[in-house]
Amino acid sequence: MLKLPIKVLPLFLFVFILGSVDLCNASNVEVGKKKVQVSASESDAEIFVNGKKVGSGSAEILVPKDDCVTVTAEKTGFLYETIEFCNQKGMASPPKTHYIEMRRDDAFDASVQTDIANVDIEIKVNAMSKDKAWKLMNQIVLNYIDVIEMTDKETGYLRTAWSLQTFKQNTIRTRMIIKESNSDPLVFKIKLVSEESGNSMTSVKSDHLYKEWDRVLRSYDDAISEFQARVK
Repeated sequence: MLKLPIKVLPLFLFVFILGSVDLCNASNVEVGKKKVQVSASESDAEIFVNGKKVGSGSAEILVPKDDCVTVTAEKTGFLYETIEFCNQKGMASPPKTHYIEMRRDDAFDASVQTDIANVDIEIKVNAMSKDKAWKLMNQIVLNYIDVIEMTDKETGYLRTAWSLQTFKQNTIRTRMIIKESNSDPLVFKIKLVSEESGNSMTSVKSDHLYKEWDRVLRSYDDAISEFQARVK
């Protein structure tokens, strides 16, 4: 049997006791936690806890004692779903399992991805006068957006008002801008501006809440091609 020198014993006992206390504390922390097995209807939906990704499709969520966590499931083409679990006195205990039914994103389904949104598209006019081209472009614009905010035929500038459409988790605003970029040969630049706020019921005037969207609502999908086909 190994005999420790008397001087070493106090140090050995201190380390032993300290280690026992740490193990006990760790055990108590683990006992205080609640586990929730979360799964989503979409197997590739990303699952986040307090903003940090923890899995795809399913994940085991730990809810610390006397605390709450926010779980979010996200997937392109679907609405994000959020739920909070709390492990606190006086509140319902977190369930052992939780199923998230993902719902289709109505803004996504009402739009198409495109590379012509928010860029200038050149329209060269060869076969008609400026007056005729200008009148025709005004008619095409009004087929899609019925309010023209500013127009000046002399300088060849037109801008519509914003057209707003609200969805469950997004607000989309769309407008058209036409600029004469060259007089000989006659060339116009047309821009279909498409922006999203990322939230429902956003005021059309809250410019700082909007950003460019790489999609356009289906109701405007044929606008640019109509200009290209009819203005020549």
